[in-house]
Amino acid sequence: MRDPWDESELARRFAETAASMEPRAPLYAALARGIARDRALHGLLFHAPPEQRLPVLLFAAVHDLLLANPSHPLAQWYPNLTDNHRSPSDSALLATFAAFVDDHAPTIMATLSSRSVQTNEVGRTGLLLPALQLAAREFGRLALLDVGTSAGLTLLLDQYHFTYRAHGDKVADIGPVSSVQIDVDIRGTGPIAATIPPIATRCGIDLHPIDVTDPSAARWLEACVWPDQEARFQRLRSALAIAAAAPPEILAGDAVASVVPALERLARRGHPVVTNSWALNYLHADQQRAYVTELDRFGSNHDLSWVFAESPALTPGLPWDADFEDPDLTVLSMTTWRNGERTQRHLASAHPHGYWLHWLPGAAD
Repeated sequence: MRDPWDESELARRFAETAASMEPRAPLYAALARGIARDRALHGLLFHAPPEQRLPVLLFAAVHDLLLANPSHPLAQWYPNLTDNHRSPSDSALLATFAAFVDDHAPTIMATLSSRSVQTNEVGRTGLLLPALQLAAREFGRLALLDVGTSAGLTLLLDQYHFTYRAHGDKVADIGPVSSVQIDVDIRGTGPIAATIPPIATRCGIDLHPIDVTDPSAARWLEACVWPDQEARFQRLRSALAIAAAAPPEILAGDAVASVVPALERLARRGHPVVTNSWALNYLHADQQRAYVTELDRFGSNHDLSWVFAESPALTPGLPWDADFEDPDLTVLSMTTWRNGERTQRHLASAHPHGYWLHWLPGAAD
C-alpha cells in the first residue's frame, strides 16, 4: 500500500499551496514553489504530526523566529518586518530561506513537532456583531461564550471600532475609539444597529488556549499570519495588546464536553449566546453533530442564541438547511432556541476574514 505521506505528497502540497496563494500572498507563493522542488526543505514536514503536515506550519515556524530576530537577512523579504522589502521574484530568496532553516534546524523541527497553526482573526467580529445586535434587541445584556476562541480576541469586540460601508458609502460607525479598526463592506439589506450590545459576562473555550500575557505564545499567533497581509498583522498585534491588559477568561476544554457546563454558569448573568467562527471545521462531522446535540440539550430548557460564521463545505455536521455550493463560502447564521423550539436563520455570505458581508434574502425580516 502506498504511504500517503511519502515525499511526493509533501512536494504536491507545496505546489498546490503556491498556486492558491499567488494572488494573496506572493512571498509564500514564491517560497512554496521553490520548496516543492527541494526535498530537504519540504521533507522537514515529516517532523510534524500527520494532521499538521501543512506548508503554512513550516512558514509559521520560520516567521516566528524572524519576529524574534528581525535583523536577519531573510527578514528583508517580509513586508511586515521591513519598510522596503525585496521582491519575492528575487533569485536569492530561496537560498536565503534555506540557509536560515539550516542555521535554525533544531528549533524549527521542535516547533513542527509540537505546534499547530492557530489563528484568532479579529476581523470576523465584524460578521458576528449584527447577529449579536439581534439577540440584544430581544434580551438586552448578553452572556458570550466563544467556542474555539484561541486567545479570546473575539470576546473583546466591545473594545474595537467597526465601520460598515455599502458601495463605498459609510452606513454605520460603531464602537469606541480603538487601535483595532474593523472595516466591513456590505451589500443587500440586513440588520445593522448603531451600538455594540451590552455584554454582561464573557468566556471562551479552547482545546489549547493562547495565553496573551506570554510573549512567545502571542508571537506564535502573529507568526501564523501571512507576512504579506500587513494590515491584518498590525490589527492582530493591537488586539493582542488590548487582551494582554485585561485577559478574557478562557477554559481549556473540548467543545462538545465543555459547552453546556459553561453555558449553565454564564446564563445566570445574561442571555447566553454561543459564537464560533471558522472553529468547527477542525472537528469531524460526527463531533460537529454532537456539538449541535449539546446545544439542543441546553436549548430545550433555556432561551439560547447561537451565532456562527463557518464554511458549509467543511462543517457538514451543522444544521445547514440550504444548499450552499461554493466550497470557499463562509456563511453567517443564527440559530435560536425560544421556549424549547429551535429556529434557524442564514443571514449572509461573507469573506472568511470579515472583509465583506453580503446579506441573504430575508435577512432583514
